Amino acid sequence: MSYETFKRIFDTTLSGSALLLLAPFFLLIACLIKLDSKGPVFFKQERIGEKEKRFWMYKFRTMHQDTPNDVPTHLFNDSTKHITRIGAFLRKTSLDELPQLVNILKGEMAIVGPRPALWNQDDLVEARRQVGATEALPGLTGWAQVKGRDELPIEVKAKLDGEYVRQMSFWFDMRCIALTIRNVILREGIVEGTHPTPRPTEKRR
Repeated sequence: MSYETFKRIFDTTLSGSALLLLAPFFLLIACLIKLDSKGPVFFKQERIGEKEKRFWMYKFRTMHQDTPNDVPTHLFNDSTKHITRIGAFLRKTSLDELPQLVNILKGEMAIVGPRPALWNQDDLVEARRQVGATEALPGLTGWAQVKGRDELPIEVKAKLDGEYVRQMSFWFDMRCIALTIRNVILREGIVEGTHPTPRPTEKRR
């Protein structure tokens, strides 16, 4: 059995089990989102997937309903004006990403892989294309995520994504997952909005 086949079985089993176990928690988050602001519980956004195919990626909604849909967070002068109160907590803890378990179950994403670029982030897609990183399923987390996340320039992020695709293995995936848990606990690598000196990075949205 190839690792790609094993990885798909592993991802499907883990994401399906997690969705069942976390169902009550999803319901609690949904209630908090609805109580905090008007709008839907879930937010979907068109992203670039494996072999540059587009798909709809799901998140819990963390911004107000009138926020532009396809604008990276770093392009807002002050993204905090758009983020809801419960949304700020969900983003800091990365709980807003949990609905992507559905994308994993559907085969559009993996647990570990390059984070999916927005459909209009041509510079990031091109940089990943140059290192072969567009050939893999995008991930809930990834090597670039745990090495710097929002703080990384595009060329560095693409280089790390390329390293992951070339060296993909079970132990590499386990390392990424372990470092993701560590970073979430320590809240490392998360940057909201612009900096005084803008850097060419892809921020969360």
